[in-house]
Amino acid sequence: MSSFAIVLSILAALILGAMSPGPSFVLVSRIAVVSSRRAGLAAAVGMGVGGAVFAGLALLGLTALLLRVEWLYLLLKLAGGLYLVYLGIRIGRGARQPLATTTEAPSATASPLRAFLLALATQLSNPKTAVVYGSIFAALLPARPEAWMIVALPLATFAVEAGWYAVVALAFSLHGPRAVYIGWKLWIDRAAGGVMGLLGLRLLVEGLRSRAV
Repeated sequence: MSSFAIVLSILAALILGAMSPGPSFVLVSRIAVVSSRRAGLAAAVGMGVGGAVFAGLALLGLTALLLRVEWLYLLLKLAGGLYLVYLGIRIGRGARQPLATTTEAPSATASPLRAFLLALATQLSNPKTAVVYGSIFAALLPARPEAWMIVALPLATFAVEAGWYAVVALAFSLHGPRAVYIGWKLWIDRAAGGVMGLLGLRLLVEGLRSRAV
């Protein structure tokens, strides 16, 4: 297989991973609906930067190190789980507040910078993503990848992650989704908070189980 075909195979796997529902999707869609299109696009860029960071770590071989140093992987899992649980509680607590006054919810902000940082933190809160990236690269990359591949893959990963979540942000910032959200805000926020919390608890449980073993 040619180097170009290998890169395309990796990107296809990353696209499928990015499109799978998870905390990133919940966060970006909610930011786009609650705040603004600009904030949603800034969050998409944050997701892209987080993806590029994970791709860089995978290429440097640090994901393999993460799996070998069990206490570090456990620590990152627990920290990420606690962060997602916290985020879920904050979103759930703001469920009863009218849209115009939901400033207590972490994604209800007009600042693109804050949306970017929140999305970046959410993307980086799950160390399992780094392991997935490392597994994909290990399975598809040659033992000695060409220099251009090492440079291109983090950039391409950024484009995949940011591009997909930009589509999500644009879709959810339209009038139709916003109107649906306003009408069902209480239940949508409760569901979004619940999803975030459950994903965080899943990370915590996995971390504690691995510690027990």
